[in-house]
Amino acid sequence: MVSRVQTVSFQGIEAVPVDVQVMVAPGKIGMSIVGLPDKAVAESRERVQAALHASGLSMPPKRVTVNLAPADLPKEGSHYDLPIALCLMAALGAIPGDALHDFVALGELSLDGTITQINGTLPAAIGANGLGKGIICPQASGAEAAWADPDMDILAPCSLIALANHFRGTQILSRPKAGISGVSDTLPDLNEIKGQETAKRALEVAAAGGHNMLMVGPPGSGKSMLATRLAGILPALSPKELLEVSMVASISGRLPDGMLSDRRPFRAPHHSASMAALVGGGVKAKPGEATMAHNGVLFLDELPEFQPQVLDSLRQPLESGEIVVARANYRVKYPSRFQLIAAMNPCRCGMAGEPGHQCKRGQRCVSDYQERISGPFLDRIDIRVEVPAVSAADIIAPCQCEASGDVAKRVMKARNIQQKRYGNVDIGQKTNAAVSGAIIEETAKIGSDAKQLMVEAANVMKFSARAYHRILKVARTIADLDGVEKVAKIHLAEAIAYRVSSKRFADAA
Repeated sequence: MVSRVQTVSFQGIEAVPVDVQVMVAPGKIGMSIVGLPDKAVAESRERVQAALHASGLSMPPKRVTVNLAPADLPKEGSHYDLPIALCLMAALGAIPGDALHDFVALGELSLDGTITQINGTLPAAIGANGLGKGIICPQASGAEAAWADPDMDILAPCSLIALANHFRGTQILSRPKAGISGVSDTLPDLNEIKGQETAKRALEVAAAGGHNMLMVGPPGSGKSMLATRLAGILPALSPKELLEVSMVASISGRLPDGMLSDRRPFRAPHHSASMAALVGGGVKAKPGEATMAHNGVLFLDELPEFQPQVLDSLRQPLESGEIVVARANYRVKYPSRFQLIAAMNPCRCGMAGEPGHQCKRGQRCVSDYQERISGPFLDRIDIRVEVPAVSAADIIAPCQCEASGDVAKRVMKARNIQQKRYGNVDIGQKTNAAVSGAIIEETAKIGSDAKQLMVEAANVMKFSARAYHRILKVARTIADLDGVEKVAKIHLAEAIAYRVSSKRFADAA
């Protein structure tokens, strides 16, 4: 007799169906698992046997064979414990044999028979819903699974005994409820930053259009403070974006108690991060920081301190919005549509361009430091702004700075304009930064005077085709902030200024 239940294998953030088959037949007493299991799956044999014993069931004195089909698909993770145990329970008559046909099961077992939380419950629940099935998952993951569909069947038992009692009708499990994470609404506010009005304006433009931004300035000028306050002026996640972000967080194990948050991710990896840590990879191709920042912000502080190869690995996701990790035996695709915010000092000593300061190594202190960032990577940054040192007068003077809430209203208004404009365009984010060059040329038509300005600037600064389109995108965003339909010369001039504004970064620009 063969018992069956369906589970999933994770390929990126997608759940691929896997059929768990268990046969109990005469032969040498023992239990074997086949179907390309990894070490964690192979160890399921010991966990399952101990959990069944703790639940009052004993393994049959026969040969037990577990097959994970398709057999040529590698199986990774401990979530195969529960489906294997359920198949054995069905074979032993502890639960009805047909009770598992309409469910996808996944969960890790403890030795005492309890079911512990696992990663990836939300993608698994969405995959199960697509197959027209319900899901059996750990109790701690029930709130996460409930987000997949309000009408799908969800069983979230705390133990094997509770699940057996449910199928017998002696202890009915209630459906878990979807929950919102109780994250504090308090975020750093822009009114805490004195001075730096140009940088604040650039940050507002970047937030309104989803543009990449680089800040250059000496230590202590407020670059990191500005970056951390971007989260306070960005709009909340849309339902579709929330689902995508939560699926990535679920795979990465970053959904506390299975509760979702509509706050955009903000990732700030240290400059010692490896390529695998930033873009994903490793032995099991886990998502990296760029994927965890999907639909949010990736902040790279001390930009030239990152390895040049690591920075250049971001060039593809900055254009395509996804990361493909390709190895000899697998290929995994992760979503990676993020807004890049970077900060750096103008040179290694950090004070190049400051009045009265002379670098000890002269111009080489600047050039050697800035040359660690490649030109193609810089070409993908829309806004470059200089953040000079704040004077003592600015610090002492009473603060009459604009609050993040006021800026967020203007950003939201501009985003709504873009949402309406690109409503029928098939792009991940409905922002100016995300559309193609052909679309931005259509939506950001400029007059003859503005065209002349663009031609002169392109000839002098040697803009690439990518730079031309990105300047148009920034100009379109500035016009949206002003609430006007036509991109005027003043909007284009401001966009060009953001492209070449940093005198301290002239060599790399």
